[in-house]
Amino acid sequence: MNHILTEITPLSSRDCFYIVERHKTEFTYPIHHHKEFELNFVEGGSGVKRVVGDKVETIGDYDLVLVGGASLEHSWEQGSCKSPDIREVTIQFLPDIFSGSLLEKNQFHSINSMLSDSSHGISFPQSTIVRVYHIINELVGENDRFEQFLRFLRLLNELSQSPYQVLASSTFANADDNSESRRVQKVEQYISEHYGENIRQSEIAALVGMSPSSFSRFFKLRTGRTLSEYVIDIKTGAAARLLVDSTKNISEICFECGFNNLSNFNRIFKAKRGMTPREFRSMYKKNKVIV
Repeated sequence: MNHILTEITPLSSRDCFYIVERHKTEFTYPIHHHKEFELNFVEGGSGVKRVVGDKVETIGDYDLVLVGGASLEHSWEQGSCKSPDIREVTIQFLPDIFSGSLLEKNQFHSINSMLSDSSHGISFPQSTIVRVYHIINELVGENDRFEQFLRFLRLLNELSQSPYQVLASSTFANADDNSESRRVQKVEQYISEHYGENIRQSEIAALVGMSPSSFSRFFKLRTGRTLSEYVIDIKTGAAARLLVDSTKNISEICFECGFNNLSNFNRIFKAKRGMTPREFRSMYKKNKVIV
């Protein structure tokens, strides 16, 4: 199986972060990953296809995404964008800029939570982009490094106070979510270990000491999804990861992830990812290059 490009970023060990502004007519950098956190802002990129893990979306005129986690693949691809001037501002940083237990302090609680969620990749809504647009511009134009760092902290704080959308599924991102109750965690752990089997709601309810009807209401309230919807999301995320990381054929992946037939798997996967399993695998077939 071809490997994903591993990027070696320009971030120096002597700097808190690396920031660069580019103007371009097209995106040509392939799908990749790196150990650094990356905050990427795109202006004038309507029609560009954004890939973060197993989440593929077409962006509008403005896009702002935070990607964390060394194994989370991502890229911006040209898609249907015809803009003659695409502006991109990229900020890369390591979590060790917050030395010691700083992130555990009350003042950094929301930033810490956001950085944790970014292991899945997160995107910010238009309203947030409008609110922080001037801070991004100030960061680019600031020459004093200390003042630039203060603006960077302000940007992280503003973003952490806003709503955002989590992108990649947990099974694809290989990321844990520790924000739920113990009951939900117990259910999620069981499903992550048994998603290839026939999972019955009555068995899950008994696992956490609840009646099926009470569990159904509880789980929907805590996760925003029914149990069947959650299981489907776990299965498709696991299938997406196997499509990228293994040489198994699509039929093998289908049954290994608990789908009962290939046509059903193709239909559900396309509904969830916007493309067939074969198209998804083809999109990720990139050679490993050290840059």
